[in-house]
Amino acid sequence: MTRQIRLSVGGMSCASCVARVERAIQALPGVIEATVNLTTESATVTYRPATISRARIAQAIRAAGYEPREPEETAETDQERKEQEMVQLTRDLRFAVILTLPLVLIGMGPMVAPGLDGLMTRLAPRMLWHWLELALATPVLFWAGRRFLTRGLTELRHFSPGMDSLVMLGSSAAYLYSVLALTIPERFPAGTANLYFEAAAVIVTLILFGRYLEALAKGRTSQAIQRLVKLQPKTARILRANGESDIPIDAVVPGDLIRVRPGERIPVDGTLTEGTSHLDESMLSGEPLPVRKRPGDDVIGGTINQTGAFLYRATRVGAETVLARIIQMVEDAQSGKPPIQRVADRIAAVFVPLVMAAALLTFGVWLWLGPTPALSYAFVTAVSVLLIACPCAMGLATPTAIMVASGRGAAMGILFRNGSALETLARVDTIVLDKTGTLTEGRPALTELIAYGLPEAEALALAAAVERHSEHPIAAAIVAAAKARTLSLAPAVEIEAVPGYGIRARVEAQRIAVGARRWMDRLAVPLDAAAGVAERLDAAGQTPIYVAADDRLIAVLVVTDPIKPDSQSAIAQLRALGLEVAMLTGDGRQTAAAVARQVGIEHVLAEVLPADKSAEVKRLQAAGRRVAFVGDGINDAPALAQADAGIAIGTGTDIAVEAGEVILMQGDLRGAANAIALARRTLRTIRLNFFWAYGYNVALIPLAAGVFYPLTGWLLNPMLAAGAMSLSSLFVITNSLRLRRFSTVSTVPAHDPKG
Repeated sequence: MTRQIRLSVGGMSCASCVARVERAIQALPGVIEATVNLTTESATVTYRPATISRARIAQAIRAAGYEPREPEETAETDQERKEQEMVQLTRDLRFAVILTLPLVLIGMGPMVAPGLDGLMTRLAPRMLWHWLELALATPVLFWAGRRFLTRGLTELRHFSPGMDSLVMLGSSAAYLYSVLALTIPERFPAGTANLYFEAAAVIVTLILFGRYLEALAKGRTSQAIQRLVKLQPKTARILRANGESDIPIDAVVPGDLIRVRPGERIPVDGTLTEGTSHLDESMLSGEPLPVRKRPGDDVIGGTINQTGAFLYRATRVGAETVLARIIQMVEDAQSGKPPIQRVADRIAAVFVPLVMAAALLTFGVWLWLGPTPALSYAFVTAVSVLLIACPCAMGLATPTAIMVASGRGAAMGILFRNGSALETLARVDTIVLDKTGTLTEGRPALTELIAYGLPEAEALALAAAVERHSEHPIAAAIVAAAKARTLSLAPAVEIEAVPGYGIRARVEAQRIAVGARRWMDRLAVPLDAAAGVAERLDAAGQTPIYVAADDRLIAVLVVTDPIKPDSQSAIAQLRALGLEVAMLTGDGRQTAAAVARQVGIEHVLAEVLPADKSAEVKRLQAAGRRVAFVGDGINDAPALAQADAGIAIGTGTDIAVEAGEVILMQGDLRGAANAIALARRTLRTIRLNFFWAYGYNVALIPLAAGVFYPLTGWLLNPMLAAGAMSLSSLFVITNSLRLRRFSTVSTVPAHDPKG
């Protein structure tokens, strides 16, 4: 037996932190898998509860130098904690800026404005200014920058250096070098007793500013979850024997009768029992048009009642509601880790030690070969290498993109069950569509009526009068069509039903028979008048239903599973994305071909038994195809699980939804095209993030190390290195935030999914 938990992890700042927490958890006996996400600051752990406890996992995180927290705290509490951290970060940044600005003026002003040096010397002795620099830099480093010192020391103590280690070493080296140069300058080689107090303070201030900008951006990436949580009201108006009363939402139980007034949100899921209304379900489904609700219809918690007041009975509460399941899916997607991120984490785990080795090598080479004063050059270049290579941007490259994309998808009615689903879906090149319920409405409907010798309405009323005594789905479609036209149905007597043939009964003075051609042949009803119609329907793969009155043909009915109005445009969008589109159905080849022609599908897999659907998907995969399967029925679950990416129509069964990696909350197949396009955009964003994060470090480390100095005279000041590192992280986050502007697919150019 295994169990999965999620813990919040405080104190992480880069990809190296992620790798260290994962290693600490995975080293525990009984832990099967551990996934740590930097952006959501969480760890998802699968473990055997018989071997290890939740408390032991939390203890391992704490021993690694980080703070485990229970994620089961309410969203409000979590938000309050993040706001408190933001307040503290803002306060420290403001404090650092107030002290760093005069420090930079004192330390670098004379170099920029020579006249300032004379003014300062007249105001006070030069040594007094140097001690003032020390007084200003000390609180910046040890108070405003204390988070870097404590976390950096912890990282080094556990032999797992990360970003905070680099910042701590860089700023502390500048500070200590300056303190020694100030207090014992005689111990330094000539010309090397320089002060770098302003560099130490500016490093801390710039990186605090970068953290501040990251925190602001991270807040925007998690807005999707916050919006979803706010959809659920705090109370529900329960109708009891002693009247109405408002109770907390947590106290509602299945079976409670709840009253909802116009403009209010639905508290929990249920079934409408009294009244009618229109509900705005756009925040859950992405569908902008209000949905009409009548007695017997389901209502979803979090949606908005627009017009009428009504009563409904609660059916699902707490974690079982649709809204709670959506929030859980979005959280899972945001905390999940796709394969591309796992590779990045492995690189980051060795990157920081390599950077520290590079800094030591840089220091040694400059000290040995550098010009006079060699110690100063060695110090400046080594500190610059430490600061420029901080792997913060690497750790943010994937999770920020996944967070924004999953949130944007949720707003569009597309739910990604995990982060890997985004990457898998982005790589598919073939999409297989189930017919019934996916391309079609999934329920028979009367689509054509041809009457002979009497009005269409009269012929339909006679057929429905007989068919309402049958339980066949075709009979239900005929009766539903009559009700839709508000036809009155006469009573039928002497009812005789013959399975596989049809039904007949006496309606008023006439003997009415409804059924297939073989039923008419058996009753000796001539069908010559409908010969042309029958040929046309046969060619289209449709089966005519004949209606006879007193052995005389009075109508031909066509009952089919109507194609959804959006299916044809959805297929066009999928093909425009460069996908090979195939349809899979248990229907006969002629019927399947007719449906495929109408929607624009060339590849048809017909007469496939429900048990063989997954085998057909496997056959395509064996041919080298990356397959996405779209379905909605119970018998689609194996195929959804077999496919590289399973896309479940959310209006279908719960089993299909549980089997799919991607869930479309609407029955609109165009959501599949939007999901694939969003996944591809996300993967491109992640790749660009990685290119910037890694390419940036690889390109600038040589510059920071002074490799180009002999040729160009270029050296990177440690302050500029710190600022550039912060800009790298900011670029990654803002690039990911562009996914919030993703819009629905219209006509898009073909795309090579393997590229």
